[in-house]
Amino acid sequence: MEGNGSHSKDPPLCLKWPWDALSNPKPSTTCGGFKVPWIFKSLHSLGSLAQTILFNPAAVFSSGELSTVPRRQTARLSSAKPLTREEQGEAEERALASALASGKAATVVEFYSPKCRLCNSLLDLVLELEARNSDWVNFVLVDAENDRWLPELLHYDIKYVPCFVLLDKRGRALAKTGVPVSRSHVVAGLFHLLKLKQPPKNTATDSTLMKEFQKRSPES
Repeated sequence: MEGNGSHSKDPPLCLKWPWDALSNPKPSTTCGGFKVPWIFKSLHSLGSLAQTILFNPAAVFSSGELSTVPRRQTARLSSAKPLTREEQGEAEERALASALASGKAATVVEFYSPKCRLCNSLLDLVLELEARNSDWVNFVLVDAENDRWLPELLHYDIKYVPCFVLLDKRGRALAKTGVPVSRSHVVAGLFHLLKLKQPPKNTATDSTLMKEFQKRSPES
């Protein structure tokens, strides 16, 4: 896994559309290749879990599983009792299933590494974006070093972190951010990513990311 890329000409955003697989079966050299719709090869029970959340939420939420492990609580957040790698993976799977069952217009999956300083530096921004845009988008954080996500890493050619993948309400992948040359490069890619599904009258994303650019924080 790469943290920061080294090529200044790398695009901040990698677009993939449903018809690309037919017209251009070869993946792009920079962004790698990923097919649509999104296929969760490693999550054999994701469909049934999402269906349970959608049609019988009481059966899941009453157990306290989802309420005690919200999407934004990941290995990057300190806790009194750190989760094991297996527990963390299960929590991320439940978070993703919950996000896809919510019916919102989009879900952004961030592939990160606990060892990646750039990933950690983006956490506050990701949480703010989710809070300010919670009416139409979910954010789910996925540990790219967890073996249970290996099929997705291979399927979408995730060779670097952080990498944000945009899913529509049906779970189909639309685009992902490019090689993270710098923090500002990642933020720009995330901005363009969200613009693809952002409601016309929603300006929360614009204002949040504009503040981020104005900070001119040291690049990680």
